[in-house]
Amino acid sequence: MSDAKHAADGAPKKGKGKLFLIIGIVVLVLVIGGAAAAFLLMKKSHSDDDGDDATAAHAEKKDAKKEKNKTPPVFVALDAFTVRLQTDTGDSYLQAVPQLRVQNNEIAEQVKTYTPELRHRGLLVIAAKKPTDVTTPAGVQQLSNELRVTFNNILLGKGSQPLPEQISDTAAPDDPVQEVLFTNFIVQ
Repeated sequence: MSDAKHAADGAPKKGKGKLFLIIGIVVLVLVIGGAAAAFLLMKKSHSDDDGDDATAAHAEKKDAKKEKNKTPPVFVALDAFTVRLQTDTGDSYLQAVPQLRVQNNEIAEQVKTYTPELRHRGLLVIAAKKPTDVTTPAGVQQLSNELRVTFNNILLGKGSQPLPEQISDTAAPDDPVQEVLFTNFIVQ
């Protein structure tokens, strides 16, 4: 009988032992998983705070881009240009209303101060064109680029220099006039 009693007592102890072992393993896995997750989160947070040079430089570029995008562009409207174009036969005219995208409000005030000279030099640039020069999108962009360079020369105190043969579609970052945009453009 004592063997039967030991057999009956031994079976439940083995079952409870396995149950405790399984619960212990599950708890251990959860603890290890939680510790790993906490470690990774702390590491990410730490790298965000300190960051290596590449990450910091990338973050600075992002911030600078956001700051640049927060600043609204500054535009200065010029009165309409109505100019007789160069033709061999008959008369042809161009009417254009340019708007200048400038660096900041200080440049906008400078543009207002120099408006008579800007208009005069702009009229000379446009008057040298033939109707065929300004009837295509590429021709209009070329005229816009030539006016931008002309206006920048005046605002930078370079006077009226001859235009280079090749002009980029984009201004240098420190140019006062970044772009000449036409809000109205008619060739007759």
